[in-house]
Order: sequence, then C-alpha cells, then structure tokens
Amino acid sequence: MASAVRIGIGGPVGSGKTRLVERLLPLLQERGLRSAVITNDLVTTEDAERLQQGGLIDPGLVVGVETGACPHTAIREDPSANLEVAEQLEATHELDVVLLESGGDNLASTFSSDLVDHWLYVIDVAAGDDIPRKRGLGILQADLLVVNKIDLAPYVGADLERMRRDIAVVRPERPTVFTDLRQGGASDVLEHLLHAVLFEDVLAAPKPGY
Repeated sequence: MASAVRIGIGGPVGSGKTRLVERLLPLLQERGLRSAVITNDLVTTEDAERLQQGGLIDPGLVVGVETGACPHTAIREDPSANLEVAEQLEATHELDVVLLESGGDNLASTFSSDLVDHWLYVIDVAAGDDIPRKRGLGILQADLLVVNKIDLAPYVGADLERMRRDIAVVRPERPTVFTDLRQGGASDVLEHLLHAVLFEDVLAAPKPGY
C-alpha cells in the first residue's frame, strides 16, 4: 500500500495551527481525501483531545505525541516517534493524507524531510508585524507560510502591507497566504497543497469502496 502524503504544520503557540487543521479536515473530506492527524506537545495531548472531540474526524485517526522535550526536536533532530505513529496509522487505515502538527515558540523550527513531504509554517499578525524580519528558519524555509489573524491588524497596530513587503524580501521564491482562519480561510491553503503535493494524482487513484 502506498504511503500517505505527510504534511507538516509548525509555528508558534497560539498562531492557529490546530485551527488550520480543523479548517482543512472538512475541505480534504470534500475532495474525497482520507486524513489522519498527529499532534506534538511537550507533556500533554491537549491538541489531539481537542480534535478528537471536535467531530470533524474519527477520534481513532488522531494521535497525540508527548515529546518530553522541545516538540521541534521530535520533528527534526529525532523524528522517530512521529515516524512510528505515522507508519502505524498508514498500516492500519486507508489514508491519503497525514497532517503532523508541532507547537512551540521557536522561529527556527523546521521539519525533517524524512518525516514530511511538504510543510507549512503559521504565524499570526497579533504577535507582531516584525516577525518576518526576524528571518527564522521556519519563515525562510517553509514550503508555504501562512499569515493568520489578519482581521486583528487594525487592533494591534500591525501593518499588513509592510509584512507583505518584508515577506517578499525574505521569501522571494516561496508562496505565502494571508488569512483569517477564525472565519474559514483555509481554501487558499488547500489549493496550494492540491498543486504542490500532487493531490491530483491521489484524487485520481481508485479508492476501496468508492
């Protein structure tokens, strides 16, 4: 059985990673794509429990990994725990997509290419419009940068146009989406994934029971 496409979702605490997962799940389902989710936290499975209780996905398709150290270690330096969970999910379920979420405040967060096929980095406007200028590896190297909570810009004094200019400088060859995930806002992310990770091929493949 072919492996599922693995999508990493990283970014600082509170930026909207779990909300992005919640927005993507029904969109993926509408396309006939079968998904599972792995979350990473230090000493809790709170994000996994939120998704399991949210009614968007079979709770058995959501697994929380307690990393015991900085969650970024488990997606980059030693992704073995995540690899084991991903392989187990793929072995026991017919899956097209595995979403791997990792929290933390480290702007240098990146995903190992051994773990994911493609990865997104989420930041939020309320955390400051200077974040792009800090040039963290997550911002520089992510396959897609997601700038969330643009609706809050007027209330926190953030300059969205300056952010756009700064991002164009630090990510001249890589795409960025500006969005408000509280109001939906994941369709542009999905469209990026459909093209960038060749989901057209996955969609075209026959599925058992379809």
